[in-house]
Amino acid sequence: MNNFALEVIVSYLNQKTIKEPVNFSGIGLHSGNLINICVKPSDPNTGIIFKRVDLLENNMIYPNFANVSDTFLNTTISNEYGVKVSTIEHLMGALFGLGIDNALIEIDNDEVPILDGSAKNFIEKIILVGFKKSGAPIKIIKINKKVEINDGERFISIEPSILSLDISFELKYKNELIGNQKNKINVYEDDLTDIFNSRTFCLFEDVERIKKNGFAKGGSLDNAVVIKGEKILNESGLRNSKEFVNHKILDCIGDLYTSGFRIIGSVVCSQGGHYLTNQLLRKVFENKDNFSILEIQERNLPHTLINKNFLKNIA
Repeated sequence: MNNFALEVIVSYLNQKTIKEPVNFSGIGLHSGNLINICVKPSDPNTGIIFKRVDLLENNMIYPNFANVSDTFLNTTISNEYGVKVSTIEHLMGALFGLGIDNALIEIDNDEVPILDGSAKNFIEKIILVGFKKSGAPIKIIKINKKVEINDGERFISIEPSILSLDISFELKYKNELIGNQKNKINVYEDDLTDIFNSRTFCLFEDVERIKKNGFAKGGSLDNAVVIKGEKILNESGLRNSKEFVNHKILDCIGDLYTSGFRIIGSVVCSQGGHYLTNQLLRKVFENKDNFSILEIQERNLPHTLINKNFLKNIA
């Protein structure tokens, strides 16, 4: 291994932020509002923080599982003053996948813009500005005991894993085009391009009902895949053959990052979503025997925790 490659790996073992601010603008999927956000560098051990810059006070919100206040159609976080930010899951998934430990996210409304319905734009723009390493070691949650949540036919569980974060997800729809889809990934080993590029989706017959309930005011074929019968209404079709289940995995990754750290564990989920993932984290953290928080130094971090595809991108 050459010196540059070694330096890249060492930098991945330390806490990271971004080199310079990154701006995004777009429509809120559910509010329909035009929203601006700026992801800024932040100091070691500060974590991810949202700041509502449209408010003068009580405007800081931490994306922690305990602050999740709503999981209907998205993940919403709120602080003790009732100030909220919704639809955080795609941005959180991008930050997790890129290994960003610390960032200040300034936002001028109460919903993260949906952009194209995936994490693709977040990933691409953040990679362009690059990363800034610190001298502080990363921290990782290691699952020690199996924890599960059951909700009728739906369930999610997490159990110990030696070195990886594996996510096995199953989707079941009566719609024949979606049908039953399964996928399993190793977050730290696999090429996650299809995961990050997969868009949110809905059935055409559900659109009117969702809008009547005050959601999806900004939804369109530009930011969601819409299925009518056995037809995809988007002219470009699907981005990959498992886009539906892959998007659910993206959501799962983003929601898992409300734990505050990367995770060593094995997740199995059937027909789950934001609610089940949040309930799983709440159950994990209610008992200290379920997990350990490890401070990872260069000397004891297995290289399998480094996403190889990510290294190729930044090298």
